Order: sequence, then structure tokens, then C-alpha cells
Amino acid sequence: MASSGIQIVCVALTVLGLVGAIITCILPQWKVSAFIGDNIVTAQSTYEGIWKSCVVQSTGQQQCKDYDSLLVLSSDLQASRAMTIVCCLLSGLALLIIFAGSDFTTCVQNEDIKPKICLAGGIMLLVAGLLIIIPVSWVANQVVQNFNNVLVAQAQKRELGACIFIGWGSGVLMLLAGGLLCCFSRGSRGSSTTVKYSTHPSAPKNYV
Repeated sequence: MASSGIQIVCVALTVLGLVGAIITCILPQWKVSAFIGDNIVTAQSTYEGIWKSCVVQSTGQQQCKDYDSLLVLSSDLQASRAMTIVCCLLSGLALLIIFAGSDFTTCVQNEDIKPKICLAGGIMLLVAGLLIIIPVSWVANQVVQNFNNVLVAQAQKRELGACIFIGWGSGVLMLLAGGLLCCFSRGSRGSSTTVKYSTHPSAPKNYV
């Protein structure tokens, strides 16, 4: 079974990954304005996320607008919303499960069940890590393709926002924590059998 030190490290990685996933889900900085060509000097910057888009003026004033309807959104945006939300919920549930199965807590008294609980939490973290990496990688791929596409107007081109990199970092932390738990959380191999040898009372004795 994993030692308490490894479990504490996994809990810390999970907390950091969960915070990063929440930030990635909430902030609108998935796509940002690309200042190229004639757009080097501009009076405003555009930020796009999975929930809303924002325009920041050169004076510092910011205006945000929520997307109108879920039905008119693109498939990648709908999938990104679903995956990031499920990732946050799954990683939060995995964190509670890891706490319950850790050696430094007394939520579960049975020592044989604790490794299985930690293993379940590790598997959930692996799934959560993939759920946050997939949407940010999908969006990043589209941004790069549109940026290199000569048919897309320069004013419509975007660059990778901070949420893309935060999402990648959060996914790596979750995968690392889940991998450590899956590697070190093993069931007990059973209690060792101690064989005691004793001399039977009726056994013959050797006399010199």
C-alpha cells in the first residue's frame, strides 16, 4: 500500500489540478487576439472562452457577453463545456475518495479496503486528467490551424490564451497523481503464516 508521504503528495497534486481545472472552466481566456500585421496597434483586445467572450479597451474597461444559446454553439465548444465540468466534478469526488482511503485519515477503519479506495480514486484522476487535456488540446489545434490559414482574415485570427496552458498543467498534475496512486495502492498480500515447531510430548528423547 502507498505510504502516507506519497498519498499526501497525491492529495496536493489533486488539489492543484482541481484549482487549475476550475480556473480553466471559468475564465474566458481560451483564445486571445492575435496582434499581427495591421493589428499590431489596436485599441482593444478580445478574449474568448467556453462561456462568454470579452472585449478589453485600451483604457482598461472590460465588457463581456455570454453566448446566446446552447443550440447555436459549435460542437467543439459544447464538448469543451461538458468535459471541463465533468473533470471538475470527477476530480473533486476523487479527492474525497483519496482522503477516505489514505493512511493518514481514519474515515475507513478496514485496512484491507483502503488500498482499493485509493486505487479507485487514482483511476478517477486519470480519467479527469484526460477530460481536461482533450478539450484544451482540441481548441489549441483549431487556433493554430486558423492562425496558419491564409484564407482567415487577420482580424479573425486568435492566439492561445492562458487557460489553454493552465488546462494542460492541470491535466498533467491529475495524471501524475492518478498514476502514483495506481502504482503504489495495492491490496495487502495477506498475513504471513508463522509456523511454530514444537516437540511432541510422546516423541522419543535421546539420552547419552
